[in-house]
Amino acid sequence: MPTTSPPPSGSATTGATAGSAHELEVAYETVIKDVLPSIVQISTAVGIGSGIVYDTAGHIVTNAHVVGEATKMEVTLATGGAARKAKVVASFPAGDLAVIKVDDPRGLTPAKFADSSKLRVGQIVLAMGTPLGYSGSVTNGIVSALGRTVSEPQTDGGSPVATIANAIQTSAAINPGNSGGALVDLSGQVVGIPTLTASDPELGSGPAPGIGFAIPSNTATDIAAQIVKDGRVTNTRKAALGIVGRTVIGANGAAVGVGVVRVTRDGGATRAGIGEGDMIVTVNGTDTPTMSALSEVLAKLKPGGQAKVEVLKPSGRVDTVTVTLSQLTA
Repeated sequence: MPTTSPPPSGSATTGATAGSAHELEVAYETVIKDVLPSIVQISTAVGIGSGIVYDTAGHIVTNAHVVGEATKMEVTLATGGAARKAKVVASFPAGDLAVIKVDDPRGLTPAKFADSSKLRVGQIVLAMGTPLGYSGSVTNGIVSALGRTVSEPQTDGGSPVATIANAIQTSAAINPGNSGGALVDLSGQVVGIPTLTASDPELGSGPAPGIGFAIPSNTATDIAAQIVKDGRVTNTRKAALGIVGRTVIGANGAAVGVGVVRVTRDGGATRAGIGEGDMIVTVNGTDTPTMSALSEVLAKLKPGGQAKVEVLKPSGRVDTVTVTLSQLTA
């Protein structure tokens, strides 16, 4: 019976691995070359962030917190060139999205946006932007999870800056300045906008390595299209109770509920009998000790739907009422 000598140990595997690594490297190079011309640095009086060229008219989509209170800013392409003056078209803080427009749109390359509903856990993604002021920087990672609901840090104990529904969790590093940039797949399409990182309590609320979140491209393009067309957000697609609230801290120093500071006239809360001074403690059986917790519950609901709300009255009585949800106004 004839015999053959086996190939040198690992030679076939090593060759295949090297080939695969080279193909991946080429894919990275191609994506970066194709997408970087669509990434910009946004400079305001108080800081630097990133943005994505939306169209040839000069509209750029970014995070609302990158724009902040500024009405004017400067935009620099990741590929270089002189800074261009820009102004805010509209900002939507509740969704942490904004659109700005450069005065001179010549030479701008609009990005290609993917259908983020088709994302898969495990996909390789690249985060492109201006982290720490280094324009045109790129980090890589994977889509770690889909459908997260995350809230940004609160200010003054009141409403959170934004609550992001269906957020994309990624291991691609997101550093200060990356916000508003692009999370891109290996076909060179934008799947999301990097927005925030998770906080690690053991690091004194510092960023948790490898856990970042991005706004899905479908959400970003929906809001951007409304702003470009109408100059404002006409449909937030977010549910609201019809209250202005604040986090209530109990005697033990822990958050215990959302105090109702004001109710909207003819809003769902008003019609259900919720009034100023009441405290919301649960919605649909889920505890709502903070405004962030309440926002995250509402982010999973739809305008026009109903929610069971448990309310602690100033008298100490606990009522459960049914609230017909309205649409959050921009």
